[in-house]
Amino acid sequence: MATRRLLVTALGMVLLGLATATAVHAWSTRASFSFTGPVALPGVTLHAGTYNFERMGDAVNLVRVTSRDETTVYLMTFTNLVSRPSGMPMTPQITLGESPRGVAPPIKAWYPDGARHGYEFIYGAR
Repeated sequence: MATRRLLVTALGMVLLGLATATAVHAWSTRASFSFTGPVALPGVTLHAGTYNFERMGDAVNLVRVTSRDETTVYLMTFTNLVSRPSGMPMTPQITLGESPRGVAPPIKAWYPDGARHGYEFIYGAR
């Protein structure tokens, strides 16, 4: 009887773990990008390096940008949900805006892997 109870408890824990892992995966969208020069996000300039872009939890349009090792949060902001441009590969993509010479180009939007939509960053008046 004790063995059966232990088996049922263990099976329940495994199923709970799988459900939690599935839920986290469904809610979290993440990608890493490496830049060879500076790029801009609202209120911050990212220098050359690798950064993580991540949708936060179940918030549809809340995005966080962190350092590669996740020790520094550079930006956490609400974004506009936008459709992926037709013809754009379904791989993780970043689109850049124009900028004057010597000024870091703004990241306009981030498109996660396999997603038909992306996250457009909202910039104030310049």
